Amino acid sequence: MRCFSPAVWLSLALACHAPMQAEPVKITLLVTTDLHGAIYPYDYYTAAPAARGLAKTAALIEAVRAASAHTMLIDLGDTIQGSPMAAVYHQYLRTGKAPLGLPAPVPPLTGDPMMLAMNRLGYDAMVLGNHEFNFGLASLDAARGDARFPWLSANTVLDPGSSRRPFDPYLVKLLGGVKIAVFGITTPAIPDWEKPENYAGYRFLDGVEAARRTVAGLRARHAPDVLVAAVHAGLGRDPDTGAVRPGNERENMVYQIAREVPGIDALVFGHTHREFNARIGGVAVLQPRHWGMTLGRIDFELEPAAGGGWKLVSTRAAQLPVTSDTAADPAILELARPYHLLTESYLDTPVAESPVAMDGRLARIRDTALLDAVHAVQLHYAQADVSLTALFNPAVSIPKGPVTVRQIASLYIYENELYAVEGDGRMLKAALENAARYFLSCANRECAGSPLIATGVAGYNFDIAQGVEYEIDLTRPEGERIRNLRFRGRPLEENQKLRIAINNYRAGGSGGYEMFRNARLLWRSSREIRDLIVEYYSERKLLPAAPDGNWRIVPDAAVRTLEREAHLEPGGGL
Repeated sequence: MRCFSPAVWLSLALACHAPMQAEPVKITLLVTTDLHGAIYPYDYYTAAPAARGLAKTAALIEAVRAASAHTMLIDLGDTIQGSPMAAVYHQYLRTGKAPLGLPAPVPPLTGDPMMLAMNRLGYDAMVLGNHEFNFGLASLDAARGDARFPWLSANTVLDPGSSRRPFDPYLVKLLGGVKIAVFGITTPAIPDWEKPENYAGYRFLDGVEAARRTVAGLRARHAPDVLVAAVHAGLGRDPDTGAVRPGNERENMVYQIAREVPGIDALVFGHTHREFNARIGGVAVLQPRHWGMTLGRIDFELEPAAGGGWKLVSTRAAQLPVTSDTAADPAILELARPYHLLTESYLDTPVAESPVAMDGRLARIRDTALLDAVHAVQLHYAQADVSLTALFNPAVSIPKGPVTVRQIASLYIYENELYAVEGDGRMLKAALENAARYFLSCANRECAGSPLIATGVAGYNFDIAQGVEYEIDLTRPEGERIRNLRFRGRPLEENQKLRIAINNYRAGGSGGYEMFRNARLLWRSSREIRDLIVEYYSERKLLPAAPDGNWRIVPDAAVRTLEREAHLEPGGGL
């Protein structure tokens, strides 16, 4: 019996599947990203139905499969973390612990719910995201072990001597006689955000260089007919001008890969939670919405090439939206139901009282007790002089009266950790100027009518400070807007030493906060900020009733314009 190497067997298998008389063929790539533990079509923070979640996306997937003979389904990462259900599973159910409000021991549940749902839907691959590391390597390994598909990352490699399990760099699949290759790239900025023990044994290489090497290797070794880059990172540059966007340059490199790496037929990406569909350097570049709110689709049309093989003749990208009318897959709902019910029990646990009703509709426009509640927690646990945080969920609403874990979770929706760093007045002012980029400048006469929210700056990057007083003057140019900055009743000096409370992502320089990246770390929490908020108000039993008014936007005409942009009448809201 003659033995062949694996490479020879692959060649023989592909030859046997090659079409005798090739006809034009269409290959459809389906893409989800930043699912963040969203399975149910449900908003856990408001306890209301929502047009999101993998159970609804499943209906779109199956509809495309029914109409298209050759499909491939991939996810682009940030998959196992980000919803209350994911947090309850990884922090409690997976380890047998009981969260506040649930009996101990908790009912045994086996398997990461996201992986189980994705297995049922027949995913071909998933790209490693940065948030896969949030719960630590034990959770990452457990979820990966539950998956019946590879996790891809060509630029996540093992440290010398590491015994960790390596990630596959790419996947090659034969569809309709066409060989399609997908390789994964993960943002290499993970060490800026994560505790070393959460990624121990792994190194993260430059995304552009790793893409270049991987494409060259794929072309030489497998000669795919279609080659797709699947990237968990942001654009990094303005797609129209190529101008570098403020932020962590190592974090985001999609634009550079599309422009600088030859041989890529399409690029799909996730990470920034912003829908995108355009061409960069002639390459189709697509990002679906997060939480399963859209399904990305790219159709590759191929025709037989002279001399054999295939020629790619067209690439068309589209977004398929999930709506309130999209039916949820009952099998996926049933699979996730035990996890969902335990999560609901936990979220309904009472924590404290609120003396007034509060919501977040205007919390990026004027000081609110909502963010003051978070600041109080951060200042207390970090023993800080100044606290910085953003409003991550403008839809947050806390009623007057009893407050549950659900409302606290809606106030701080991310699994961030709290850091205390050593800074000074210069650093803090630079951070506040960076935050103020969320707004556009206006002359006094224009402030009353022109749009003033910068579309290129995410609201979750608009950090607000407590522990100082200041104004954001929108009549001033970018970089000169922070006025009357005071600390303990006196003008803040540039060399004034400060102990500053920020989250781990800010400490890594994300969102343009480069001034914090090399700051000396004084203290780091062992628990997430949301858990600290629950603990703090479980002990004190009362949320703040009113803001202290330590910051404001000027002039007043700009505030009225911003209120209209928030789709509220002036004076509405809190």
